[in-house]
Amino acid sequence: MYLERKVEPVFHPDSYGYRPGRSALDAVGRCRERCWKSDWVVDLDIRAFFDSVDHSLMLKAVARHTDQKWILLYVQRWLVAPLRQQDGTLDARDRGTPQGSSISPVLANLYLHYAFDMWLVREFPAVTFERYCDDAVIHCASEEQARQVRDALAARLAQVGLELHPDKTRIVYCQDADRRGVHEVTSFTFLGYTFRPRLAKNRWGKHFVSFLPAVSKDAIKAMGQTIRSWHIARRSDKSLNDLALMFNSIVQGWINYYGRFYKSMLYPLLRRINDHLVRWAMRKYKRLRRREKRAGELMAEASRRSPRLFAHWRFGQRPGGWTMGAV
Repeated sequence: MYLERKVEPVFHPDSYGYRPGRSALDAVGRCRERCWKSDWVVDLDIRAFFDSVDHSLMLKAVARHTDQKWILLYVQRWLVAPLRQQDGTLDARDRGTPQGSSISPVLANLYLHYAFDMWLVREFPAVTFERYCDDAVIHCASEEQARQVRDALAARLAQVGLELHPDKTRIVYCQDADRRGVHEVTSFTFLGYTFRPRLAKNRWGKHFVSFLPAVSKDAIKAMGQTIRSWHIARRSDKSLNDLALMFNSIVQGWINYYGRFYKSMLYPLLRRINDHLVRWAMRKYKRLRRREKRAGELMAEASRRSPRLFAHWRFGQRPGGWTMGAV
């Protein structure tokens, strides 16, 4: 808490991770706006950042913001504390920060403030970026500039003990209706959202292709696995109200995050919950067994009676006649 109060005022405004008043969705929104203005993106990935931080450079960065010896002492102890493995053995640490600890977010931001943010502002003042801890996107005006920034950044990170992942760091063309040509990479994923050319509608109702973010396939897959793990159909001892109480908070969290941009890409996932609820009804009520159509009709009727019972129903994804919303 002491260290955060000292360093928070000096952090760059485009650093969004674990900071008061900033969120991942803020970073996604700003990235969307800048992709419309700049044609090229460096989608970068720092290999094993939390395992690679140089302790001496970290302590040097902390010392720039406090002369309190007890702060430096505690940070040093935290950095070098051995890691206990599952078998009980202890692994000594000479690099990296302890993931999951309360101080790791502010230390990570402080390290990258000097290793990345301030270096980029100094060396390439014309480019813009969004960074959420060790996940970052850099916007460039041309492919040549993007390659120059990528190569210079790789050299810079090597100076501070870090490395750009060679396979996951890519130069991306933000292709849309006005940006022509054939390019190797025209999509990237940032904070669970995949940016790529997508169909959109302007204020006059005309469709066009824009470069937009929507929930990523990996995020959809992870949420789908979570839904399957609930085994809704087997919970025949529960009522609809019980099921809503059990799962609404999780589903509402997904909607709050992944429903912010191009929300229609989230609809198919949410409809799967209705399918599970239909199977739950077929298993709970003997008269509905092997009568999937009738179970679906009764579930649709329940959604009309209580349209706000489930979080995804409130989002417009009710069984038996949902309406596609605007993207």
